[in-house]
Amino acid sequence: MKIALDVMGGDYAPVELLAGAIKWLQESEGQIILVGDQEIINEELRQYSYDPTRLEIVHASQVIGMNESPAVALRKKKDASIVVASRLVKDGMADAIVSCGSTGAQMAAAIFILGRMQGVERPPIVAPIPGRGGKPTLLIDVGANVDCRPVQLLQFALLGQAYARGVLNLDNPRIGLLNNGEEEGKGNNLSIQAYELLRQQSGLNFVGNIEGRDLFNSRCDVLVCDGFTGNVLLKALEGMAFFLATGIKEELGTIPAAFMQLDYTQIGGAPLLGVNGISVVCHGSSRRETVCNGLKIAADSINNKIIDKQLQELSRLKIEN
Repeated sequence: MKIALDVMGGDYAPVELLAGAIKWLQESEGQIILVGDQEIINEELRQYSYDPTRLEIVHASQVIGMNESPAVALRKKKDASIVVASRLVKDGMADAIVSCGSTGAQMAAAIFILGRMQGVERPPIVAPIPGRGGKPTLLIDVGANVDCRPVQLLQFALLGQAYARGVLNLDNPRIGLLNNGEEEGKGNNLSIQAYELLRQQSGLNFVGNIEGRDLFNSRCDVLVCDGFTGNVLLKALEGMAFFLATGIKEELGTIPAAFMQLDYTQIGGAPLLGVNGISVVCHGSSRRETVCNGLKIAADSINNKIIDKQLQELSRLKIEN
């Protein structure tokens, strides 16, 4: 197993990303490729002890900033760290990529370098939401696609089902549609049309509309929505958890473990599905613990053969545009 880490992306690059990489090497058995400015990386690594046979450096002279246009930057910055790391996966030199940089740039690199799976128009990002009894709900999409067509939500459901089978070991995961009411016919045009596609699709265990209040009740295993809604929801949950945890800590002096389940530093990262390679998106403000956990998510995806499972799901189920 070999994971490429874009060490130049993110608010705390490269210091915290390199620290996270070393931490992962200490806790895991895989190999890592550090992609970025070789001189800076070598200088920073001097403070650490590590097995040099498990660590490789690939030089990249450019970085794509958070405020740059992903499509334009991808064309102009051929030696950007996210581009170089994606090519390593494309060429079979690495099994996965992890980045804390621009999500748009990472998605663009995944689409144009790794390539989309057949039957996928827009790759979504999936993130686990904690539920009762330790059973998480996979929320998909959480930010890759702010504007979606109904058929794309169907594709998200298929990819989420494959991920649930591969990572959560669920034989027949329940698929729900995030909506403002449980009844059929509720919601905007996107929700109404997506509901019909999900209901008609054979091989999907579609359980209908799910309201936001039921998010933590494990009413479904995969919850489908457009990326705008999913991203707003995810960040609202993060903010709520921080607000409540801070208040409780002030009163009791400690933070209950339940709140830590919504802490993005503990979750690590979110896989981008529907592309021909494992690409894990981490929070832009990730520090070493988050980076380490993001690498663990990439390793789990590799070990669970999540690419093969997605391809099998898409080939088995008919998608009609």
